[in-house]
Amino acid sequence: MMENLMSLLAMNFFRNALIASLLASITCGIIGTYIVSRRIVFISGGITHASFGGIGMGYYMGFDPILGAVLFGIFSALGIEFFTRKADLREDSAIAMLWALGMALGIIFIFLTPGYAPNLMSYLFGNILTVSLTDILFLTFLTLGIGAFFILFYRMILFISFDEEYALTNNTPVRLFNMILICLVALTIVLNIRVVGIILVMSLLTIPQAISNLFTRYFHKMIFLSIFFGFVGSISGLVFSYVYDIPSGAAIIFALVLMYGIAKLFFIARKSFTKKQHAL
Repeated sequence: MMENLMSLLAMNFFRNALIASLLASITCGIIGTYIVSRRIVFISGGITHASFGGIGMGYYMGFDPILGAVLFGIFSALGIEFFTRKADLREDSAIAMLWALGMALGIIFIFLTPGYAPNLMSYLFGNILTVSLTDILFLTFLTLGIGAFFILFYRMILFISFDEEYALTNNTPVRLFNMILICLVALTIVLNIRVVGIILVMSLLTIPQAISNLFTRYFHKMIFLSIFFGFVGSISGLVFSYVYDIPSGAAIIFALVLMYGIAKLFFIARKSFTKKQHAL
């Protein structure tokens, strides 16, 4: 087993997968913590599924589907902000509308595309083993951009995340920061589609954070723990997918859910043990 794993490390595609796992863990760890803290997971789900329209458009028009997904993702993110702020439309209604529109357009474009749409399943369910150097380059730029933004404006982001109304009364540029952050959410979702796919990417943005939340309530600690758990889950999923020859995206999510279950059981057992100690 160890010899087989070591031989895998000598292969370019597996090394690319490891690098992509690290970058995905960093980007999703940071953005996922923001999403969970702001309680906008449903918005992120809307952006995720709306991006399918861009993938379909890319197939139909003959350009990189990820580029189309980026455009659709950003426009959907800004569209949600516009409809809820300017058009007096309920947020959940705006999300549902753009979610459905993106999926419908994606299906229409793919149906109209002549021939068979190659690699479509990898966009839906992910295949980290097919990540290219170009994908890694984009993820690297995204990681550096998100890292720099959160370091420079950490206090402002924390302020807006936990008390937006009070931030508005202090003349904080809340609208501007919300637009930038929602665009970063969209880019994080779209550029990580290669890792776990449209259907599963929300898990990478929420499960590591759920595990981290068992250990800490502090925003900055949740970020670092989410990155750690995300990377451990990604590596475990990669090994699991190699050993049992199953899709890597699904294996990564399975590993993360298993980690959450083990951590939750540990805390339940510890709480029960503590109660018994106090009773004695």
